[in-house]
Amino acid sequence: MFYALTLTDTVRVQPHLFSEDVQEAVRQAIREKYEGHVSKELGIVIDVMDVEEPDEGVVVPDDGAAYYQLSFTLLTYKPQVGELTYGRVKDIADFGAFMDIGVIDGMIHISQTMDDFVTFNPKEKVLSGRQTKKVLKIGDVCRARIVAVSFKDPANPKIGLTMRQPGLGKLEWLAQKDEKGKKKA
Repeated sequence: MFYALTLTDTVRVQPHLFSEDVQEAVRQAIREKYEGHVSKELGIVIDVMDVEEPDEGVVVPDDGAAYYQLSFTLLTYKPQVGELTYGRVKDIADFGAFMDIGVIDGMIHISQTMDDFVTFNPKEKVLSGRQTKKVLKIGDVCRARIVAVSFKDPANPKIGLTMRQPGLGKLEWLAQKDEKGKKKA
């Protein structure tokens, strides 16, 4: 889920930014501190959306930087278990597929790619269903559900995905399934 979070924090503006407009200098300092930040509490910080007008700053002796206490709004992405997501298959390995879901990559274990016995072809880097003949390859666009989220290592959060539930999978498979249903009706 995407969130707009309003925080209040003391922001340190380095002296090299003093020549800029105060509002812009504060915005830059907030961006340097927060953009790309990953934590269990905030999720993944994508952008600084809004910054209130700063009051007078305080310059600390022996530091030279100015400090401003103010509120600002961040755009964050915090994946939730059960959330549906779309993404593009980025890589395939013998244990599953990695999917780019926009802000972060998720991993689909080979057992969660389809309702079939799945084999890996290392030459073509594809996963194939034995009975259904379904093929999952790099570049395929899919719909998946988030089944696990771990921020144990904030520098490398882990997102587990599944495509084995109804309405999930490669979009081409879902379109074919819809066509078959329409022909029977």
